[in-house]
Amino acid sequence: MNVDLEISGPVATVRLNRPERLNALSEEMKEAMPDIFGQVNRDPAVKVVVLCGAGRGFCASGDTTTMGQFTAVTGRERLKRAHRMIIALANIEKPVIASVRGPVAGIGWSMALACDMIIASETAVFSQVFRNVGLSPDGGAIYFLSKVIGELRAKELVYRARKLGAEEALSLGLVTRMVPDDELEAETQRYVEELVDGPHFSFSTTKKMFKLLHSPSLETFLDAEAWAQGVNLLTEDHGEGIQAFREKRRPAFKGS
Repeated sequence: MNVDLEISGPVATVRLNRPERLNALSEEMKEAMPDIFGQVNRDPAVKVVVLCGAGRGFCASGDTTTMGQFTAVTGRERLKRAHRMIIALANIEKPVIASVRGPVAGIGWSMALACDMIIASETAVFSQVFRNVGLSPDGGAIYFLSKVIGELRAKELVYRARKLGAEEALSLGLVTRMVPDDELEAETQRYVEELVDGPHFSFSTTKKMFKLLHSPSLETFLDAEAWAQGVNLLTEDHGEGIQAFREKRRPAFKGS
């Protein structure tokens, strides 16, 4: 399954554990995580949740080995699995900290943005990689990015798919704190300890108030995303993007 759950007293740590692939999400991982997030949400002993990745990266998006293998029906179901995961993560009624280093790409970045705080190593590199394979962002990326940095800046990151270092991400307000790589775990622990001692019921109600600020809801937005991505999966440009990715060359998109 490649997802580990460790509960130690009031702290639950969910670790993506596929370091040989920079924790790229397999379909099995996406299937398992809604139950894991639901478990920590329901456990009254858990007060704070940490989401992190094993090894030198947080999450290098989805598993690229399955690209090009989907029909309109199976592609939509694949996206719905991702949506169930993102919704379950965003709906945890407790503070959730993303502790990230190395690649934070594609849906991996969406997962980090679905958390309440992002503690980033100076090695963290953020990117919206979907453009490179002829797809729209998924996992609620446009929803989350636009909330944090506004539509204009979000469009630049999405359309150009440029990589964003931790320092620039901090300056844009896309991470809560940046620290040297060897201090990431310790800094995350400092945040955990402060939150564990907090007013947990009011944290849950406050989190609901933050959610009420935005329209449409995440769920409504993801429904629209499923339609858009379902169409993209059938385009020639997506096929060209996949081929270019595998051949390590620049794609020649035709707009079809």
